[in-house]
Amino acid sequence: MKLLSLLILTLFLVSCGATVAVDYDQQVDFSKYTTYNYFPNIDSGLNGLDDKRIMQITDSLLQQRGFLKSETPQVYINFYARESISNSRNTIGIGIGSGGGNVGVGVSGGIPIGGKILNQQLTMDFIDVENDDLVWQAIADGEMKERATPQQKEGYYVSIIQKIVARYPPDNK
Repeated sequence: MKLLSLLILTLFLVSCGATVAVDYDQQVDFSKYTTYNYFPNIDSGLNGLDDKRIMQITDSLLQQRGFLKSETPQVYINFYARESISNSRNTIGIGIGSGGGNVGVGVSGGIPIGGKILNQQLTMDFIDVENDDLVWQAIADGEMKERATPQQKEGYYVSIIQKIVARYPPDNK
């Protein structure tokens, strides 16, 4: 049941439209990269629980695609986030109006509902270990509730990282 609810939540979040932009070195042969690990000193700006979620989800998705996590990787993965909080764009409208003849007067306003929104820009870098060069980068913009539950956070990260990993390796032929 937990898996089903996580799947439904993931589908809902995927439809909410996080955007992913990718940049990469066009001179690099990405087929030579088969092993990865995380940059030794990740300073993501996130809490330890979110770091752990991101790493577990990334591991699962990359390993499904045939990449191996290794102590002597060809690529280091680094990630970091920038976050800001905004008010929900959902409102309930209230209005008062009157009119007579050809004249009308109205006053209206919106009451925000749904709480605050966490806007997050998650950047994921793939760094060639041998040359210490950035070879691929994805930047994902998304949003979730400020007070999201652990299940909502996991669903959010699954949807974002799926979109990121789907764009790696680039088709630069």
